[in-house]
Amino acid sequence: MTGKTQMVLGGLFEANGYHSAAWLTAGAQDNAATDIDYFRKVVQTAERGKMDFFFLADTPAARTDDLDFWSRSPLYMNMMEPITLLSAIAGSTSHIGLGATASTSFYEPYNIARLFASLDHISHGRAAWNVVTSANDYAARNFGLDRLPPHAKRYEKARESFQIVQALWDTWEDDAFIYDKKNARMFDPSKFHVLDHEGEFFKVYGALNMARTPQGRPVIFQAGASAAGKELAAETAEVVFGTGANIEEATSFYTDLKGRMAKFGRHSDELKILSGVSIVVGDSEEQAREKWAEWQELVPIEVNLMYMKTDLETDLSDLPLDEPVPENRVPKSSNFHQVYFEEIVGLIQQGLTLRQVCKRYNRSKAIFYGTGRQVADQMEHWVGSGASDGFMAAFPVLPESLTDFTQKVIPELQRRGLFRTEYSGKTLRENLGLQRPGNRYVADRTFSARRA
Repeated sequence: MTGKTQMVLGGLFEANGYHSAAWLTAGAQDNAATDIDYFRKVVQTAERGKMDFFFLADTPAARTDDLDFWSRSPLYMNMMEPITLLSAIAGSTSHIGLGATASTSFYEPYNIARLFASLDHISHGRAAWNVVTSANDYAARNFGLDRLPPHAKRYEKARESFQIVQALWDTWEDDAFIYDKKNARMFDPSKFHVLDHEGEFFKVYGALNMARTPQGRPVIFQAGASAAGKELAAETAEVVFGTGANIEEATSFYTDLKGRMAKFGRHSDELKILSGVSIVVGDSEEQAREKWAEWQELVPIEVNLMYMKTDLETDLSDLPLDEPVPENRVPKSSNFHQVYFEEIVGLIQQGLTLRQVCKRYNRSKAIFYGTGRQVADQMEHWVGSGASDGFMAAFPVLPESLTDFTQKVIPELQRRGLFRTEYSGKTLRENLGLQRPGNRYVADRTFSARRA
């Protein structure tokens, strides 16, 4: 290998793929969403490609209205609970990281701490928690609310939840369990720590009933792109799914977020920012673009409008498709996904017709088209230009897009010394180049001893 900085490569996986038409393609498996054997094959393909992690997004809800539309593009309408799925996958893999979403709005911190600590033990140190606040009212209504609390309030709750989870993961010091059979003592009581927390959103007095995990704490993922989201990420995250449909936007996000870390006493190397990208590989760039165009043509325009309604938070389906969107029909702000909202507004402000906006909108992900070499060129350029530390690849159509990526793009990156040829560590932290965090109580004790 060369001395070049190697990029991080993670995958964002949906059963048939992340393109709206993935389930309509000829190679799509009908029951993939609930077929554990299917998921095992997919993640094993990613692991053969030496990818850093396999990630599952989630929302704790099904859509309950506009069902004719959602039946055409069934977003989150049929999916297994992700931590359960990852636990089942763990035994079929040995190195690839396993990450999932759990909402601070609807999970109690103790449940989050216990679930992800369990996954970290089950996988021998490969777990990651994506800290989210949730971004749809379908989830809110499953938990006794009419709608989500305001954006800022959700992030305040997320910060408090995160602090509790982190503290619970430090309940036990690394060497607390001594298994002293001679003296009939399993653990050292002096190395057990009870959390006594009372805040605005949570009251917790207790401890995690599980030994400290192989990674010390699971890796923390985040994807918030609002000002509040970036502040929380700068303070807490270790991997962030960056935004930017082009290199300029990605660079701006990267510089902004890394620049916020110092005030939290963190070095920029403690955070990996991965640009979201859809990758389409062909025998030529033209063929790759034709693939995408064919997938796009499978999507009914009604489905495009539904995604617009969801992310712009207003319904534009009554407007003429081949005329620009009137300014007075665009909301002033968003309470859900602010970065998606801003992308749509930006397209509208360019004077595009509603149909053109629908076709171009890709939820803030760039699209890399071309041969394996051409895609590798684009990835190298982004990382070399300071736009990202790597990529969160949203594979449009599975298993085709993943197979193309692992067989045609990754070997080219490896040839250039930009990506590993073998896993260097046993845990996700080791493979990402992140330090294993020390236990806070040991650190406090050491600090006190030095001061004395």
